[in-house]
Amino acid sequence: MSIKQILDEKGRDVVTVKPTMSTMEAARLLAEYKIGAVIVTGTGGKIGGILSERDIVRAVARDGGGALDKPISSIMTAKVITCTQDHTINQVMELMTNGRFRHLPVEEDGKLVGVISIGDVVRRRIEDVEREAADIKAYIAG
Repeated sequence: MSIKQILDEKGRDVVTVKPTMSTMEAARLLAEYKIGAVIVTGTGGKIGGILSERDIVRAVARDGGGALDKPISSIMTAKVITCTQDHTINQVMELMTNGRFRHLPVEEDGKLVGVISIGDVVRRRIEDVEREAADIKAYIAG
């Protein structure tokens, strides 16, 4: 199964923010949308970074409450790994596991077209395994 199929089912809406937004504002946005990361966009909508809950926790641990007043550009992950819609679930699982992150922007021709979370990937993988098990049971029974 490809990432395109997941995005076709779940949707392609992505919460994006500007690098000048305060960390507190970003934290409120994460809570409001019940998401774990936002994509930081720069000029022309290009991906400039990603800000996750983990980035905020690390900043607060390092700088105390003052971290919440800083712009997200000072704490975001600037080197963003992306995938394309043609990537498979297994390829994305490997990227996420090796990189130790839970959110992966999907990019096509330099444009952000969606975000895949570890929850999306695990959900799809479980569905695939259950379908395979049902197929094997049907084959054995038939």
